[in-house]
Amino acid sequence: MAKRDMAAIPDRARLELQFDQPYLLGPLFGEYDRHLVAIEDRLGVNISARGNRVQIEGEPDSAARARDVLTGLYNRLDQGHDVDMAAVESVIGMAAQRQLDGIVDRQVSAPPQVMIRTRKKTIVPRSTTQTAYMEALARDDMIFALGPAGTGKTYLAVAQAVAMLIGGQVDRLILSRPAVEAGERLGFLPGDMKEKVDPYLRPLYDALYDMLPTEQVERRIASGEIEIAPIAFMRGRTLSDAFIILDEAQNTTPAQMKMFLTRFGMRARMVICGDPNQVDLPDPGKSGLADAVGRLEGVKGIATVRFTAADVVRHPLVGRIVEAYEGPTA
Repeated sequence: MAKRDMAAIPDRARLELQFDQPYLLGPLFGEYDRHLVAIEDRLGVNISARGNRVQIEGEPDSAARARDVLTGLYNRLDQGHDVDMAAVESVIGMAAQRQLDGIVDRQVSAPPQVMIRTRKKTIVPRSTTQTAYMEALARDDMIFALGPAGTGKTYLAVAQAVAMLIGGQVDRLILSRPAVEAGERLGFLPGDMKEKVDPYLRPLYDALYDMLPTEQVERRIASGEIEIAPIAFMRGRTLSDAFIILDEAQNTTPAQMKMFLTRFGMRARMVICGDPNQVDLPDPGKSGLADAVGRLEGVKGIATVRFTAADVVRHPLVGRIVEAYEGPTA
């Protein structure tokens, strides 16, 4: 366990950590100290290491968060868990969202209690909202996931769906989205229907290939275990024993959304993902996503999870871009 010491001056703090197992410092710091560099960049601190001691300098709150990140990563290594850049970003995200009740501090200092296992990887939450979302994915029958791009809404839903499919908890996986932003007007595009809609469904394919070997994805698509189709293909069906995901749901009309939600069958699970601030319909005020959330939030068995720019888990610059676009304009 790391030992802590602090000497603070009015505008800056200097924290010192001492680690009692030096052989863990290599994986803790990362190749060429890349983990330390990431912590410095994200939290605005300076970190220096000498022997088994690490010194952190910066504004008091930032230095304390950096200390928590290093302590949390060290504890993960000490308990036999690997630490890579994804883990570093996850713990930084947790520390950056510390709350007074200490919930996040406990998550930072220990390996995550919620995770999704697929054939190719084990996925852990990288923000407190992702933790709540993953808990809802494992618990609730229907979930609305709202927020900007890059927060993991669709990716985590696909991961949970794949985990339940390979675990035998559902018989099939159905992924859908509006084929084009302005109402699925596909006639002018070249090719057959699959060639017309596949470009719009590419993000769903990408997530699948990240969870399963390529040959398994193709085999399961061919057998019908995995179906990827525009929302118009859902009409008239009852979807039982299935995990159903609707992506880009903000670009559905209220009628389309009602149609989709009422496809829900026995032993099914449904996740509706979208960004209410990125509506591409001719009349943005008539989004089926906003209409459905307004009607259904609070209904028993339905969870609503809201992400913000602080939950963006892509490059840190993406979060700053989202904040700039969502903030007040000049």
